[in-house]
Amino acid sequence: MTATAFVFPGQGSQYVGMSAGVVGEHPAGRAALEEAADVLGGGFTELMRQGPLELLTLTETAQPAILAVSVAWLRVLAAERPSITPVVGAGHSLGEYSALVAAGALDFAEALHLVRLRGRAMQAAVPVGVGTMAAIRGLAPDGCEAVCAQVTAAMPGRVVEVAALNSPGQVVIAGHVDAVTAVVDAAMVAGARAATRLTVSAPFHCSLLSGAGVRLAEALAEVTIRPPAWPVHQNVDAAASSNPDVIRVNLVSQVSRPVRWEDCVRAMTAAGATRFIEVGPGRTLAGLCRKVDRGIETHSLDRTGALEKL
Repeated sequence: MTATAFVFPGQGSQYVGMSAGVVGEHPAGRAALEEAADVLGGGFTELMRQGPLELLTLTETAQPAILAVSVAWLRVLAAERPSITPVVGAGHSLGEYSALVAAGALDFAEALHLVRLRGRAMQAAVPVGVGTMAAIRGLAPDGCEAVCAQVTAAMPGRVVEVAALNSPGQVVIAGHVDAVTAVVDAAMVAGARAATRLTVSAPFHCSLLSGAGVRLAEALAEVTIRPPAWPVHQNVDAAASSNPDVIRVNLVSQVSRPVRWEDCVRAMTAAGATRFIEVGPGRTLAGLCRKVDRGIETHSLDRTGALEKL
């Protein structure tokens, strides 16, 4: 029997119309989206269906929207393919909340409130235009860390750090705009194949976001977290814990620490997973998982006809 991992996308996977089609028309998916609209406000469904993209892309709207669509797809999958159950799972950044909802550790409605607060806190921590992120390809993580250290030594008071270790060939950095720009230039000199700025509104997963973690910790202290029904490997250390207190601490730390996605994928394959199903909008994670291990089978439910292939 195939051992399955469920993986859930993070911010950046949103797009106008992501709640339409199968996920919005299936009774189970429609019910999940209506539940989200009850929590977030009636205009939320229209925003996901019709945009505008500029509003949907805002951190405080993108995060609950992606969570809502991910849970809607999860319920469609459960209704149409009830025999498919995960042995393990994970989510990329925001997607960690979707994974915890899927595993029964977090209530859906509470998670929606949490990620909207998380998005607002992350954006408020650094004014728009002060911070940014960049993807560096073809330079090893230690090489990226060395370049970041070189730049921060030359630019006192500026921050630029590794923010995500996505796959063997991709590292994401985050920090002040001028420091990130300097690392992009220096990385190319150091041998990177490509280094490009990302279109984001804040420098996620770096120490500049520590203030957002404080606000999130206050909210998480009021939320019930239960032991997950199956292991959820968390971003900060790629480990899976059944202890709600550990899960809570890791969710706070995740805001200002790197996403260790490559390690999460390797941990899930070590646990026996051979099929990875990306549950939610977009197809990014399936591609990253294949880059980590080309021997695994991947599916993205966002694809037309994806359910028929499972």
